[in-house]
Amino acid sequence: MTAAPEHRNKRSYHDACGAARALDLVGERWTLLVVRELLLGPKRFTDLRAGLPTISPNVLSQRLDELVQAGVVHKRKLPPPVSAAVYDLTDWGKELDTVILALSHWGARTPSTYRCSEVSTDALVVSLRTHFQADRAAGLRADFDLHFTGPDANTDEFHAVVDDGTLTITRGASGTAATAIHTSVAAFVAVVYDGHSMAETITAGVTQVTGDAAAAEQFTTLFELPRECTGR
Repeated sequence: MTAAPEHRNKRSYHDACGAARALDLVGERWTLLVVRELLLGPKRFTDLRAGLPTISPNVLSQRLDELVQAGVVHKRKLPPPVSAAVYDLTDWGKELDTVILALSHWGARTPSTYRCSEVSTDALVVSLRTHFQADRAAGLRADFDLHFTGPDANTDEFHAVVDDGTLTITRGASGTAATAIHTSVAAFVAVVYDGHSMAETITAGVTQVTGDAAAAEQFTTLFELPRECTGR
């Protein structure tokens, strides 16, 4: 692991506490959301912008430069014929995975007017990992290729494996999963978190399931948002 540089600029807390030192590195606005978009693997600058559509190019460039300097992200060039620059989390940066999941769970309890259907595909996957109910998946073994169309109209693919109370989701479809679900982020959120049935979204033409339809329906029941915290 590359040692993080000392941050002695005007934004530093100048505090030796580990939490303060962490916030010196990742406490700026947008920084942890950039990390969230990289949890499942490397992305190009344009991919990051698609996942964070309201960030300006200048701010995104600045946050990436800061994360690279801090040793949280590294920038590399893909070999030909792609020859594109991508950003990826370092091993140290990947340790923020548990931090993001904990913040996701904590933040989901706050009252909000924002809808989950407005999130990026990567944010949806973080939500699924955060709110997975292991007890509901006890004894269940199944895998799924998930094809999500996000708010930007692009489709992202993931492979989800449920194995006796555990959930693993990786980027990219396996092509061999027993069940494949093609849907939009909004439709999947409506089923998983808003109580709609998958049959409704299939009838509406926004979801297609190939393989084990019953397994796909069961998969959507494995997640639940926590109760909102009123602050009292």
